[in-house]
Order: sequence, then structure tokens, then C-alpha cells
Amino acid sequence: MAGARQAVGEARRIVVKVGSSSLTTAAGGLDADRVDALVDVLAKVRSGGERELVLVSSGAIAAGLAPLGLTRRPRDLARQQAAASVGQGLLMARYTASFARYGVRAGQVLLTSDDMSRRAHHRNASRTLDKLLAMGAFPVVNENDTVATDEIRFGDNDRLAALVAHLVQADLLVLLSDVDGVYDGDPARPGTVRIAQVRGPEDLAHVEIGSAGKAGVGTGGMATKVEAARIAAAAGVPVVLTSTVHAGDALAGADTGTYFHPTGRRAAGRLLWLQHASTPQGSLTLDDGAVRAVVERRKSLLPAGIAGVEGEFSAGDPVELRDRAGRPVARGLVNFDAKEIPRLIGRSTRDLARDLGPAYEREVVHRDDLVVLHP
Repeated sequence: MAGARQAVGEARRIVVKVGSSSLTTAAGGLDADRVDALVDVLAKVRSGGERELVLVSSGAIAAGLAPLGLTRRPRDLARQQAAASVGQGLLMARYTASFARYGVRAGQVLLTSDDMSRRAHHRNASRTLDKLLAMGAFPVVNENDTVATDEIRFGDNDRLAALVAHLVQADLLVLLSDVDGVYDGDPARPGTVRIAQVRGPEDLAHVEIGSAGKAGVGTGGMATKVEAARIAAAAGVPVVLTSTVHAGDALAGADTGTYFHPTGRRAAGRLLWLQHASTPQGSLTLDDGAVRAVVERRKSLLPAGIAGVEGEFSAGDPVELRDRAGRPVARGLVNFDAKEIPRLIGRSTRDLARDLGPAYEREVVHRDDLVVLHP
């Protein structure tokens, strides 16, 4: 364990995620003292110039509640987006002022899951974050709540943080909340014990993970944080999950919170977003040969291997690839509209090119835009 914590202390590029409950008052407004306390820690960590930090910050919707006269987080998307529109400006203004105390400029980066599954947008986001870090700015990332629809929302910033950690090739992800780690029971009950490290899913098999906290200003909870930690760990990024008040100790490599060991290797960045951040707009049923080609040989999906189509989707949308039993085996970005698929089913690309034109001599889902769900 000492070696793992030493690696945490030596991590050069770090993504830190902070939740709404750590930044706002119970009434829904931003707590300037809490924001300043967090910035104090982050500014100190990067002050030597050897460590780069990216902050994934919740709080936009929560910050917009009080100014709009809302007493609690609304359930409907339209009012959530209105609150985010007001709150995002207040949140960035607070961060800008707080980082300015250290001569540091904060840069706002707003992302949607739909953007990040697409090759060009993913590449541009990566370049922007790299350039901000190279120029000495402090990137503050949030979901673009004002434009995201129900279908393309991350749902919580914990998962977004895991994906951003992979996007920037971080050495460490730190998830901050109001609980100082994962416990083997309700932390409020006497006798429960903090789980110091997690090497794999089996270490948490006996643990009942809680949902959103009592403040009611966020969407997450311990369940979303553990899931985010698993996503990051499976992509080769170690994770520390702890409370905001212990952020400094966690970043220094002290024995605080719960440490998630990496369980996998780094993969192609955009495919992780496709797997964990996209919502399929329809599905394609594959014959047995196509399932083997896609899953076992990592081939593109050709029209000849399609047995059926469901849903309404457009070219470029994410779709689910299923076997004949209806089990999802892969997910990918489709190259044709749903209404075009029926006349492609079971036909070779050569025949399609001859009958319909050269635009149809291509894959339905290219292997570069495809991720296998159950290898």
C-alpha cells in the first residue's frame, strides 16, 4: 500500500473532481469559503510547476438555484438548464477570482457526451486541455448542462471525471465528496470500517453502496463515485476517493480515503467515451458470423452481416450491436440512417455499390468507431 500511495504523491498529471455538496450552501448558493479552501489546496499542489491539474467541477445547477428563487434542484430538464445557465457563470466567476489570488488563470471547458464520442470533437477537446495546461492555465471542466438533452447527458460529473482522466492521460484521478472514502457499511453507524484499497470488484462485493447524499443539490452519491472509479481503474488510471477536507492529504499521498488500483490498460481514448458516455439511438441485430467477426476478430460491421434493425437514428449516431438472442455485444457509430438499413441487409458492399452507387461501398460501422462490450 505504501508503494501505491507513493505513486499518488508522485503523480504528475492529475484530474480532481469535486461535487456540488462540497461547494454550495444548503440553500443552493455558492459557498465562497469552501471554494477558496479547495483552490488553496489545488494552487499549492501545482505551485512547484512539476504537477498539472484539471478540475472537474459540479455546482453550476446548484449555484443557480437561489438566484432564480428555487428552493431545491428541479426535476425537469428545462429548469435544470435554466439554473445551469445562471449558475455556470457564477461558478466560473468564483473560480476565476479565487485562482487569481495565486496569479493563476482559470479556463472553462464545457463538454457533452455526444461531442466526445465523435472523433474530431474528441481530438479537439484533448488538444484544448493540453494547450491550457501547457500555457499555465487551470482547466475547469463541467458538463454543458445548458444544451445537453436527456439522451446525451453524462448524468453525473463522477463519470465525466473518469473519462476526462483518460482523455488527458492523467496519472491519477481524485474524487472528492463529503465522505472520506468507501466504508463496509453506513459511515454514520458505529463500527463501520473504511476500505483502504480496492484491487478489483470482488473487494466491494459485500458492500452496499449508498446513493445521493442528504443535501439534495447533486445527482451523484457513493454509487456513482465507485462506478467512476471502476471506469478509470479499468482504463489504467489509479483513483483516490476521499472527502474534500482531506484533498491536500490525498494529493500528497497520505493514507486517506479509498485507493482503487488500476485493473486494466489504457485503450483508445474515444472508445472509452463511446462505451461509457453514449446512449444508443437504435440497434442492429447481427447474424452469428458477424458477431464472431466483430467480437473475436475486431472487424468492421458490413451490411451482409446484419439481420435486423430497430429504432430511429441518423448517420453518426451511436447504435447497439446485438446477437440473435438480443444480447448487446458491441456499440458503434453508424454510417447510415435507420431508414437506409433495410435495403442493405444481407447484401455485399460490391452489390450495393453496383446498384446504389459508390457511397454504399462501405462499412455500416467501421472498426475504428466500434467498441466491444463483452469480449
